[in-house]
Amino acid sequence: MTFSIFRSLKITFCALVTIWAAAPAMAQAQAQPYPAKMVKIINNFPAGGPSDILARTVAEALQNTLKQTFIVENKPGAGGNVGVDMVAKSPADGHTIMVGIDTAFTVNPHIFKSMPFKASDLKPVMVMASSGLLMGSFPGNQIKTLKELVDAGKSRTLNFSSGGNGSPGHLAVQIFTDATTVKVQHVPYKGNNPAVTAILSGEVDAGVLATPGMLPHVKAGKINALAVTSRQRSKLAPNVPTVAELGLKDLELEVLYVVMVPSATPDAVVQTLQKAVAEAFQRPDIQARLANLDLFYEGLTGAAAQQRLNDLSSRYARIARATGMQPE
Repeated sequence: MTFSIFRSLKITFCALVTIWAAAPAMAQAQAQPYPAKMVKIINNFPAGGPSDILARTVAEALQNTLKQTFIVENKPGAGGNVGVDMVAKSPADGHTIMVGIDTAFTVNPHIFKSMPFKASDLKPVMVMASSGLLMGSFPGNQIKTLKELVDAGKSRTLNFSSGGNGSPGHLAVQIFTDATTVKVQHVPYKGNNPAVTAILSGEVDAGVLATPGMLPHVKAGKINALAVTSRQRSKLAPNVPTVAELGLKDLELEVLYVVMVPSATPDAVVQTLQKAVAEAFQRPDIQARLANLDLFYEGLTGAAAQQRLNDLSSRYARIARATGMQPE
């Protein structure tokens, strides 16, 4: 009996010694600094567009700051839902993040009959920047002003290109229809670049697309610039009026560029990312790159970032109901 008790105590003591000896290693593993391995940045639209360029800019900056490999993977499809779903279902450890635009959270829930993820499955690290869009038309149709575009749409159906269903250009078509009651046919393409090409070739009458992709063709006289949808004039095209200046404030539309992570991602990881991204946007070279993309720095985090997304979602829900906007 005494031997059994002694033997049990000895085993318990040995177990405690083993745990005590392993504790520093366990604590070190739990406190391992982020990022502990390669970080995958998912951009949910095709390569070459503004969100892709910004994602690669952020990846380069974070790699330099956090001393870890950051790679960008483009996962387009279903209006951006495919890429966001990959992030939503990834481990919530900050090693898979999304850098893209807001529409998967603010537009898609109101136009897709079912969504592969819930908005609450992700949370914002930062609303990095915003941009308006440029409304442009095919010169061959002799539409040189926004008023002429509206007048044309009252007599016939206008064809508008976009970068895909659920994209900012698609939303802009619906906003245009809602605000002017003109007849518009939405023609989706696989990305911003082919949507611009469709205007150049005359396949469509017009489009409301990212300014950088349109501007070279505007300067070459191959696209007529009618207006910008931002609250202020574009620094890249200061001679192009805003929609509000032309009496159509309801056409205002801004795209948000966001960093999102799974909602269960630890606050410490989120804060590390926030700090690194904010520092990146203080660099003169990155500020210049933002300007070339016609982006305005926002830097919203936490509740302010979530509120900005919620406000847009509420507005777009009303527009989707009013116009019957569908992913087609």
